[in-house]
Amino acid sequence: MPISPELRELLVCPKCKGELEFHEDQNEIHCLACKLVYPIVDDIPTMLIDEAKPLERPST
Repeated sequence: MPISPELRELLVCPKCKGELEFHEDQNEIHCLACKLVYPIVDDIPTMLIDEAKPLERPST
């Protein structure tokens, strides 16, 4: 089940309070400002800084 549009509007990065990118096909939410990836587990966003992983972007 995708994250509802209403919830998408409410969610912000818990670290910087910035905007997020939703990658539901990868079960991830990205904060580009903090370079963190928050997991989506069983269709529930896990917005805990301690659970986030570093965002790895391919070099160009």
